[in-house]
Amino acid sequence: MNTLQHAEYIDTIVIGGGQAGLAVGYYLQRQHVPFVILDANQHIGDSWRNRWDSLKLFTPAAFDGLAGMPFPAPAHSFVTKDAMADYLQAYAARFALPVRNGVKVDRVWREGDRFLVQAGKACFASDNVVVAMANYQQLRTPSFSRQLVPGVVQLHSSEYRNPSQLKEGGVLVVGVGNSGAEIARELVQSHRTWLSGREPGVVPFRMEGRAGLMVARVLLGGVFHHVLTVDTPMGRRARANGLNHATPLIRVKPSDLVVAGVERVGRTVGVRDGRPLLDDGTTLNEISNVIWCTGYTPGFDWIDLPIHGKTEPLHERGFVASQPGLYFVGLQFEYALSSSQIHGVSRDAERVVRAISRSTSRALPPERAGSLELDRQPAIC
Repeated sequence: MNTLQHAEYIDTIVIGGGQAGLAVGYYLQRQHVPFVILDANQHIGDSWRNRWDSLKLFTPAAFDGLAGMPFPAPAHSFVTKDAMADYLQAYAARFALPVRNGVKVDRVWREGDRFLVQAGKACFASDNVVVAMANYQQLRTPSFSRQLVPGVVQLHSSEYRNPSQLKEGGVLVVGVGNSGAEIARELVQSHRTWLSGREPGVVPFRMEGRAGLMVARVLLGGVFHHVLTVDTPMGRRARANGLNHATPLIRVKPSDLVVAGVERVGRTVGVRDGRPLLDDGTTLNEISNVIWCTGYTPGFDWIDLPIHGKTEPLHERGFVASQPGLYFVGLQFEYALSSSQIHGVSRDAERVVRAISRSTSRALPPERAGSLELDRQPAIC
């Protein structure tokens, strides 16, 4: 049985319906390339809605829009994660982007000149696949977390929503990145809170207000977007360093944590008698809750192709030389420091789509753009 005869053919498949995937869709639409966006979430924007309740973006609204649609908020304001989710939903609707929600891709592989994409019982064949996802896909927690006493509530930062999920007693927040700092400052209002880990550095100014916006314009729109790129020696050094280190603290400063009453401790290195063990030999016996702000791993093992490096897929500016037609958009420092930031994905998306447009011979006429008429329904692979 030839699998290609039993798969729904679509010229270009975009995997991921967040800001990177929608940016790719915007440019594919403009180039009249037939495509579909597959997203595992039930609704557009859920990747933002499903984060902790009090989260606000770390970039001003001036840098929170995608190509063709500025973010509808004052330029210097910091929008909530729900407002960002609503913006993405409105963006997809405005440009009539063909997003299929609730479709989780399980495997991508190649047969001959085409890619096959399996999502549950559905199978698609395609000439181009764009993986529009960040490096942060699989939760990472230390193996010793399983040794904590059963009564301790444990949540990864991606599972944390608000303090009501926790029981009475102390909270250990493991990881002094931006997520850990923000969550610790929130939790200390209702729980005794310890924050564990090495500080990754700090942005030496306040982002809030018009002065912060002026500095942000220089950094986000200038240095991060045009100077720190893979084309410059400074950018290549920053990339090598950034892929292995946490982002400096942006909104919450170390002094803010001190004022709030968060107790800073060293690294959490293991468990003793069911309780967290610090690198100085101290055991935290008062802990009833642990929030693991310990990051993610790339999680691209479902791509069944020889493209996997030690820390990221093997690519050059999102292009996979060994697999023509396979692209990435949204990776950390894909081209510039801004590549994984909302205002940076559009540039990378445009470049990838230009390559797809040049290679495809199946472009739709303008009158059919945005209304894919697919003759075949998904079938079992």
